[in-house]
Amino acid sequence: MVKELVRPTSDRPYWLAWHQIKGIGPHRLKRLFQEFGSLERAWLADGAALMTVEGIGLQLSITIQEERQQLDPDQILGQVMRPGIPFLTPADADYPDLLWELPDPPPIIYVWGETPRWQPSVAIVGTRSPTPYGRRWTEKIASVLGEAGFVVVSGLAAGIDGIAHQACLQAGGTTLAVVGTGVDVVYPAQHRQLYQQIQKQGAILSEFPPGTQPAKENFPRRNRIIAGLCQTTLVMEAPAKSGALITAYLANDYGRDVMVLPGNIDVPEARGCLNLIQTGASMILGIEELLHQLGSPLQVSSPTTMPSFSPHQAMIWQALTRDPIPLDTLAQTTQLDISTLASELLMMELEGWIEQLAGMRYQRAAGYR
Repeated sequence: MVKELVRPTSDRPYWLAWHQIKGIGPHRLKRLFQEFGSLERAWLADGAALMTVEGIGLQLSITIQEERQQLDPDQILGQVMRPGIPFLTPADADYPDLLWELPDPPPIIYVWGETPRWQPSVAIVGTRSPTPYGRRWTEKIASVLGEAGFVVVSGLAAGIDGIAHQACLQAGGTTLAVVGTGVDVVYPAQHRQLYQQIQKQGAILSEFPPGTQPAKENFPRRNRIIAGLCQTTLVMEAPAKSGALITAYLANDYGRDVMVLPGNIDVPEARGCLNLIQTGASMILGIEELLHQLGSPLQVSSPTTMPSFSPHQAMIWQALTRDPIPLDTLAQTTQLDISTLASELLMMELEGWIEQLAGMRYQRAAGYR
């Protein structure tokens, strides 16, 4: 999928207005943007032009033309701003790029807390009823990730989610809670104190308007945001039927990495994780191995002398950043054929200049960031 890099700031009210039209969900909304390059231009398009967008037929085109006559985008923007709760749309520079890559990015994210540092982020999800083994490893991993500088993302649910948030906070790390309610609604109620701590050391996120109460259908939508925000999702413990598995499947569909904590075959809370391993998910085999696969985000002082690159290697070096870059993205950026690119990457890795991570992603080695 090609990621659109230019999202006009003038589109901000139109992301909100389009979202109010019946039949226009996140999938169609992104297709409208891709077709017209601006939701403001799409708002002015006639019926025939609207029908060039995949998923918009004659009846929906008529509905759009009728409903948008009753909507004022600037007025809607003012109404959303009135409660004073910050929010982001894809038109905002702070909207996370990884989330925009989804086929159905949320048109609005309410942010209760500081505007987050989105990357590098790791999702930690699992059952609401963990075993002592699952609890212990969740605490250990979330703590280490928080100390290492990763942003820990979870859903503020009871069990694994709450344990992950709390352990990250206690380690002095940053954590983001993506909720299936309004950001001003604490659910479950037992997490009120944790909710307040997260506001101070991270943020509460939701695509649902303030005041939205918990509803069963909201949580799968919440799970896609958790998976979408992160390059890697860790599933700690999950029975065969678990919301955490929805997050894992979505992460896989998005081309992100899924890793699971292996468990005892006799323990029901491990069955979902074992099923994920059977279908290709990687196993968490220890802290050091996990950090190696994720790549450490910590800043390390740059060496006094830079490597001596060939012309191709210099192009690759310029394309790399602190954050992992997929192989196909490097190929697009450098315009090198895959065979040449793979050969040069291997040489640079052998020299210790770069690191290869899970999912054919690359970044500069720690000493060169």
